Amino acid sequence: MPLLNATLGIADAEGFQPLSLETDRGPIEARYYPAAGANLAALWVGGVGGGFDTPARGLYPRLCADLTTDGVASLRLRFRDPRDLEEAVYDVLCGLSFLGRQGIHHVALIGHSFGGAVVIQAAASNRGAVCTVITLATQGYGTEPVHDLSCPILLIHGEADEILPPSCSIHVHRKAHDPKKLVLVPGTGHALDEAAEAVCREVRDWLGATLLTGRL
Repeated sequence: MPLLNATLGIADAEGFQPLSLETDRGPIEARYYPAAGANLAALWVGGVGGGFDTPARGLYPRLCADLTTDGVASLRLRFRDPRDLEEAVYDVLCGLSFLGRQGIHHVALIGHSFGGAVVIQAAASNRGAVCTVITLATQGYGTEPVHDLSCPILLIHGEADEILPPSCSIHVHRKAHDPKKLVLVPGTGHALDEAAEAVCREVRDWLGATLLTGRL
């Protein structure tokens, strides 16, 4: 993966270091949450809204900070083009390359909405490093490579999603191999804000079982 250079900034009050990944397709902006001696990490991406998008009322920064206490680093990426699936997958693969340079070769990929298809494709392209995939209100388009995943996958979707119907996650779950889990949350929309605490617990528990302890 043509990751040419990585420049880390001074740590922010929220605990992350601003990061710029220089690639042959342009710079990727990111936020890196280091953990001392970490050999595990979670990589988080949002949807077509772009920026450092996060569902479920700040789920990403909350868990990024929490996981550092367990010795798990985190990397949040901002897509260069949040509407181009191929380019977004490239961004995630560059993020995995950066983590590899930090000595981290066991990674969970988490994506919301459009980002769900992105992390599925990235995991299918880099089986060696990816330990698990989590999708949150994923779209259906671009998720076909779920057939090729050799790692556990968790799919969470709001039953009242007004943007992408829960049938998207149901369809992806049917195509995925075990171990897999589908969580449909009643009365919850696309951003999963109404069930933020429940979603946080599901994601945290899944990461504990697949990334931290490898029980699944």
